[in-house]
Amino acid sequence: MSNADLASVGDHFMVGLRPTASLHPSDRELLRDLRPAGVILYKSNFRHDLPYEDWLASHSKLIAAVRDETRRERLFVGIDHEGGRVCRTPPPITRYAYARSWGANARTVGAAMGVELASLGINLSFAPILDVDSNPQNPVIGARSFDTTSEGVIAKALEFARQLEANGVRACGKHFPGHGDTQVDSHYELPVIDATLDTLRGRELQPFIAAIAAGIGMIMTSHILFKAIDSDWPATLSRRITHGLLRTELGFDGVIVSDDVGMRAVSKLFDNPDAALQFMAAGNDMMMICAHWADTERARPLAQRIVEGRRSGELDPHALERSKERINAMLERTAQNDVRALSEDVFRQHAKAGALFSEATAEVI
Repeated sequence: MSNADLASVGDHFMVGLRPTASLHPSDRELLRDLRPAGVILYKSNFRHDLPYEDWLASHSKLIAAVRDETRRERLFVGIDHEGGRVCRTPPPITRYAYARSWGANARTVGAAMGVELASLGINLSFAPILDVDSNPQNPVIGARSFDTTSEGVIAKALEFARQLEANGVRACGKHFPGHGDTQVDSHYELPVIDATLDTLRGRELQPFIAAIAAGIGMIMTSHILFKAIDSDWPATLSRRITHGLLRTELGFDGVIVSDDVGMRAVSKLFDNPDAALQFMAAGNDMMMICAHWADTERARPLAQRIVEGRRSGELDPHALERSKERINAMLERTAQNDVRALSEDVFRQHAKAGALFSEATAEVI
């Protein structure tokens, strides 16, 4: 299969770079061949051992190399930037506490985060978390959630998202249809939720409904089995959840992106390239494949299978075209930010925007 064939489905991929601060040769080749519509950065893609001016110069070269290799005028440059331990960036980028602690400051934190991320050439943050922290035994959401009630999440998360976007960084609501009522971490195993559909509609879905009404452009699906909706497939691969619930019932017409398909909750399912057909047929737009849990080279056979499915008729070519249109429409409305230094005064002001965090960062979540 030619590189042109692979690149023809590159819109459907979000690729996590390998853990190097300069573009890894394998990443160069993959970005050149696949031409994905987006990349996501992690902690090891930044130089944490250098002063601001120096690591920013290194980072600028990385972003330029990514853009050069993808040969795209418009590209999503994403990051998980939630506060608390979910922070990839070195100082002096402001490290806020978890979203739960922001309270009435969600607005000012969102604005500050937007300014700082945009200065790094980033234009997409996989935030806000729209999960309701409804289960105190949840090992992975907890204080990452804005609140223990759907009303609290809506009030704070939407203000955060508005200000993030007002300052040049697109928001992505996650993890649909809700990760709050789980007792296992989907990074390691598949969570199963037994709640009734009425419970899900009355609690977990409410922040997503509000975010859709507010015009959010991207929503991330979760690697969770919701037995009341689909007892066979996790949300990532479930047409009942992605197309039936999110697209049809809730009326979302933006971009649907998966959580990292290398996570152990679903990783083995994606060892079979046929999973790419099920993924696209379920109604998803972009598949995220990162380097922490799996080799991003697995993107090649998955992309090849999408090409084959388009040719054979296993995938609806019109549905694929509509998916591309959604992705490119969002890209057209997404700022392509340049890397630039911020002044010490800006960082001093941002430090007053909300509660700060000083503990170790996380490599994964």
